[in-house]
Amino acid sequence: MESGVLYVDDEVNNLNSFKAAFRRDFEIYTASSAKEGRKILDTHEIGVIITDQRMPVMTGIEFLESILPVYPDTIRILLTGFSDINAVMDAINRGQVYKYLVKPWQNDELKMYIENALEIYNLRKENKELARKLHLANLELEKIGKIRE
Repeated sequence: MESGVLYVDDEVNNLNSFKAAFRRDFEIYTASSAKEGRKILDTHEIGVIITDQRMPVMTGIEFLESILPVYPDTIRILLTGFSDINAVMDAINRGQVYKYLVKPWQNDELKMYIENALEIYNLRKENKELARKLHLANLELEKIGKIRE
């Protein structure tokens, strides 16, 4: 199953532009609020979340921070029209953000970051699966060792 890309932004024009630019390359989901974004996360496998920083009710950083405990492996990208260094530092420290980009985005650049982020996500997923299999194999070896004692 291919993991999707979720873009959260309160500006509908940005959501439409994003979907139009990337729908041929990725499985795209869009949400106009953090609450709507959370519903999508709960029902679809999302590898990359891109969120606008300045949104009503909950900022992008607050949204990323709120999902971190439940979706720690999802790669997070913060997009904003404001080059606020404090927001950047906050994002990196609180939301564990992979990339910070300023609007308006360049399609080629953003596509490259999404591809890289999806690769990281898939490698993390594969590593977890390999670690799980190794753990099971070690348990089997322990059982064999105990039987022989």
